[in-house]
Amino acid sequence: MTGSDAAPPTATPQAATPQAAATQAATPDAAATHGAAAHGAATAAVPTRAVATSAVVLLSGGLDSATALAIARSQGWQCHALSVAYGQRHVAELDAAARVAVALGAREHRVMQVDLARIGGSALTDPDLAVPESPTTGIPITYVPARNTLLLALALGWAEVLGARRLVIGVNVLDSSGYPDCRPEFVRAFEALARVATKAGVEGTQFEVYAPLIAMSKAQIVRAGLALGVDYGLTVSCYQADAKGRACGRCDACRLRREGFIAAGVPDPTRYR
Repeated sequence: MTGSDAAPPTATPQAATPQAAATQAATPDAAATHGAAAHGAATAAVPTRAVATSAVVLLSGGLDSATALAIARSQGWQCHALSVAYGQRHVAELDAAARVAVALGAREHRVMQVDLARIGGSALTDPDLAVPESPTTGIPITYVPARNTLLLALALGWAEVLGARRLVIGVNVLDSSGYPDCRPEFVRAFEALARVATKAGVEGTQFEVYAPLIAMSKAQIVRAGLALGVDYGLTVSCYQADAKGRACGRCDACRLRREGFIAAGVPDPTRYR
């Protein structure tokens, strides 16, 4: 896949089933989330090119974002998937995102470019910084400064043009490695920002940042995705996957992913090198 901002061929929407089987597993603790019901119906504030049930879904190509897309599709939303080439170590996850978008019936999949490598400060964008292969304390060097803020900003801009009010992101506070932009506080703060920083927001659109995985364990995420038909063999989570998408099996992302499949009691389809 290229890092072009042009839209690749769109995927035909498909039904994300079985919805009923995943309803309980895909619903995090209500105290940690803020769903559509909490915000009410959106006000048509800008010319709408998409139906009111449209959403922009951040799709990295990993396990969590694939599950978030599947859950959004199970709600009946038309999902516009957005991946970002931000200068990460490999493009295998972007290739995975393209596969997942088609498999889960995204209406459209776009790849945008933001060169966070020019900012540096992360082992995911600076090849001179080693990716830790054992658990660390504090916020790890794999944290990418302001990444989710920037990615959600791109999603927000596209959503405003589409006339969509939902931004979907697969952040998770339990398996976040301590990243500050994976917490409920961050999600709520960006949601408030979206409502005051956009034309649509000040004209009444109640933007929602939908984070369905925020309080789920990795095992719960895996079970929810499997119930919705997610093929996790299509996804890539490893921080240092090779060009073929094979995982290292040693980084924090690999460890959390592997432990999730073990705890869920299902086979791990990850390809290791």
